Parts: sequence; structure tokens; C-alpha cells
Amino acid sequence: MTFTPRLMRLGLTAALLGTTSLAACGGEAGEAADGEAGEAAVVSDAGETDTADAGTTSSSDAGYSGEMGEGEGGEGEGAGGPSHDPATMPRQNRLAFMRGHVEAGLALYRAGAPDQAARHLLHPVSETLAAERDGLDELGFKSDLFVEISKALDEGTSSEEIEDKLTEAEDNLSMMAGKVDGNPADIVDFLMGTTLEEYRIGVSDGEIVNAGEYQDAFGFVTVAMDYAEDLEGDAGESVRTELKRLIGLWPEAPLADSTPAPVNEVASQIARVQLELSALQ
Repeated sequence: MTFTPRLMRLGLTAALLGTTSLAACGGEAGEAADGEAGEAAVVSDAGETDTADAGTTSSSDAGYSGEMGEGEGGEGEGAGGPSHDPATMPRQNRLAFMRGHVEAGLALYRAGAPDQAARHLLHPVSETLAAERDGLDELGFKSDLFVEISKALDEGTSSEEIEDKLTEAEDNLSMMAGKVDGNPADIVDFLMGTTLEEYRIGVSDGEIVNAGEYQDAFGFVTVAMDYAEDLEGDAGESVRTELKRLIGLWPEAPLADSTPAPVNEVASQIARVQLELSALQ
């Protein structure tokens, strides 16, 4: 598959300069302006950037509202928009999407926040999102393992007690990624667009208004770093460098009471990643 990011090198450079200028303005005005300029500038193969209103949820109450209910903790991405519809996502993107949720959940579980981790770690075994797993069983998906982890969450088991299972879950999804077709540069680009969508929903006016989406964005960047390990040459190394800077905009674990980086700063750094990706075409 040939990597063809939506933004060509020249256009992305202009977008980057625009979002960086907004960041220099500082304050909430900069974030507000970014909602117009950065939004038009950074678009990936995932589809149009989601600008849905995040609602008025306070960051003090975990902020998981605003998502379509799922029964086990609330999860709406499977039907939340064109880029998150399993029916239109190629298998490699669906797997990357699932891995992002799992990585967010594992980081939260290991940080001692099982209540926040639950919605993310239930993602791979949710009946509501079964379409997202279509065709993954044949790759060796260990659904029973994720059921065990979900049970441990319900029982209040500490992450230290089941660290071997958590590691096995990560390894299982990574192994599957190695079996599925797909250009890693395309997948990283998809994850960057999805990260921006989720972050814009999760953060508003300098506050976390939807912790679930803020946490998902962290998971997608974490997974993008893994896929980027397969990118070759100087361009691949440049992508990895920019991704490390991007993940540094989150704390070690994206807890609901974290102080989030400004939206325009995240958008600018995503643009830098996409700029380096464009050199791989």
C-alpha cells in the first residue's frame, strides 16, 4: 500500500505554522482560535475531524458523559462517526483503534485507577462493539484473556497481582498487528487523526470535559509509537522523535484529574508528526 497522507508537505507546513502561531498567542483565546484553524489543517485518512460539542461535563466528575452508552461503562466510538464506524474501517485500523483503548486502560489500571481503566479494557470484549472485532479471531485474539482482566477489575484486584495477564494482553494485540496487512505509516496517520478528534472532545477551555476521550487520545499515541518502530530511514526516525514529543504532552498515566495540554499545542505537535510522515510517501 502506498502512503498518501491527505496533506502534502507544503500544505502541512503551512498548517503547522498556523497552529504554532496560535500557540504563541497563549491563553484560552489561542485554544479557541485553534478550533477553527487547526481543525481545518490537520486531517488524516481517518476522515473529517470531529468537532462535536464536548458538552458541559465538569472535569471533576471523571467526565465520561457525552458518549453513546454501552452497558459496561459507556463506549460510543463504534458508532460515533464515519471514522469510527467498524463497517467502514479496514481491519488494520480497527485493530489499531482497539489497541489504543487497551493501552489507555492498562496505563490507568497500572496507575491505580481501575474505575477509570474499566471502560477502556472492556472495549475488546463488549458485545456492543462486536463488529469492531470482525475478522480478528482468526489472527489469534485471546478474548478469554480480556474477560479475565475484566473480572479482575470487577473484583478490585490490583494491577500488580495480574501484571502477567496485562502484559500478555498487550503482547496478544501486538502479535495480531504483526499478522494483519497494512502500511505502518498509513496506520500512524489514521491514529493521528483519531487522536486529534478524541482530544478535541476530551479537552475544552483548558479543562478535561470528557476524561474517556482524553484518555483514548493518549492510548492512540502510545500505539502509534509502536507502529512507528517499523518505519525505516531518517524519515522514520523523525516520526518517532515527534511522536515522543507528542506523548510527552500527557502525564505518565492520563488520569481524569490531570492538567491537560492546550488543544492547540496537541494539534501543532500532531501536525509535526504528519509532516514527517509525508516524507515517507
